[in-house]
Amino acid sequence: MTKIWRETGFVENDPWVIETDEVKATEEQKPLLGLDELIARADESNDVGLGVLIKPADDVRRLEPYLYRLEIVAVAFPAFNDGRAFSHASLLRQRLGYTNELRAVGDVLIDQVPLMLRVGIDSFSVSNATALKRLSENRLPAIPHHYQPAVRDADAGKGYSWRRQAKPAA
Repeated sequence: MTKIWRETGFVENDPWVIETDEVKATEEQKPLLGLDELIARADESNDVGLGVLIKPADDVRRLEPYLYRLEIVAVAFPAFNDGRAFSHASLLRQRLGYTNELRAVGDVLIDQVPLMLRVGIDSFSVSNATALKRLSENRLPAIPHHYQPAVRDADAGKGYSWRRQAKPAA
């Protein structure tokens, strides 16, 4: 079972669905379109409130002219060892200025959620049993130190929470 989680808790009746050959959006739902499909639809219409699914090999910069028309961007994590969606999220938030919902879909594991939050992802499509249990208990793993600034500031504030510094030569 897949549930949508935000820092405020689990979301009921989320309208967004990733369409496949077997699954199609109903009238109460909204489709998350592939990048090429979104661009084609946006070029043919003046629709707003659209959703797009960015896959790891997609060039997220192609979304730039359409960002104001998007309600949600979902970034795909097809496997725990494929981190390209972290880069997509960071580019969307920091360079392209995207401010609407940014969702992680796919292999969302509890250990990665704090890192996903740091790059600006604010909703999560979670199906992993351990992640669902820990999120329902509001138990996120803590990461007390980080090496670089990100979209979201650490508890210590802006900048680096910890940095190795070379000792001065004697």
